[in-house]
Amino acid sequence: MTRYLLYCSFTFTQGLVLGQLSVVIILFTFIRFFVFANGTEPSRDTSTMSARQKKKQSSILRPSPPVPARSILSRTYYNVETHPAESLDWLNVLVAQTISQFREDARMNNNILHTLDKILNGDSLPSFMDTVHVIELDIGEEFPIFSNCKIYPCEDDPGSLEARLDVDLADSITLGVETRLLLNYPAPLMAILPVSLSVSIVRFSGQLTISFKTIPPTNSTERKTSMTFSFAPDYRLEFAVKSLVGSRSRLQNLPKIAQLVESRIRKWFTERCVQPRFQEITMPSIWPRRKNTRESFSSSRY
Repeated sequence: MTRYLLYCSFTFTQGLVLGQLSVVIILFTFIRFFVFANGTEPSRDTSTMSARQKKKQSSILRPSPPVPARSILSRTYYNVETHPAESLDWLNVLVAQTISQFREDARMNNNILHTLDKILNGDSLPSFMDTVHVIELDIGEEFPIFSNCKIYPCEDDPGSLEARLDVDLADSITLGVETRLLLNYPAPLMAILPVSLSVSIVRFSGQLTISFKTIPPTNSTERKTSMTFSFAPDYRLEFAVKSLVGSRSRLQNLPKIAQLVESRIRKWFTERCVQPRFQEITMPSIWPRRKNTRESFSSSRY
């Protein structure tokens, strides 16, 4: 009887120990291979892990080919042949507000005068010219009017779209300066000739073309988008030039000076903004970021 009790006691104790040990082994195996599997793996090459991670992330997004221009037009229900030209009244209001704010900032603390003084009296001032002083400045009161906007496929890239719209500005934007021409031969300051010049842009009209292009990525840069704009060659630009040369016997409004100034301004504008040349502006990322988030004061009332 005593042997039987000892045998049963040993069997019960052995079974209890074996049962607890099996539970510990199963729990350790589960934690080892399922919970901490990534943390206990041997170290791998960082570049290999990064490449695999990028490949995994890129495979999450559904791949989609670039949307051609025809598809964009059909999805937005825009028929190039039948769609009427738009007046762009809303754009005129936004542009007018932007220009109005720019003019207020330019007038504040004579900011525009200081800027023009740095531009006109730079390091490249020729030796025969004295310091240039601004004597008249009018940055205008009117605003440009955009109209007759239509969308077309790009002529040089049929896969892209471009907007063509008319621009008209009737205003008086005037810059008047005075300086002295120095004659340094055969002796320094042999003669001094005062010169006053005033140039006013009174009218500008033309067709503006705006398009967006994708800049291919390189090894050091990411893929970016740029906005390009240019004007048609048949633009209209009208000037009013006033000149005054001499101190005692003054020569006023010399035609040659007016022609020279007008040709130089037209050449400067044509070489930069008239087709086939265009200006390209890299667009910033429009993805929402927390650092760019603002809150209007009126929202606190709701």
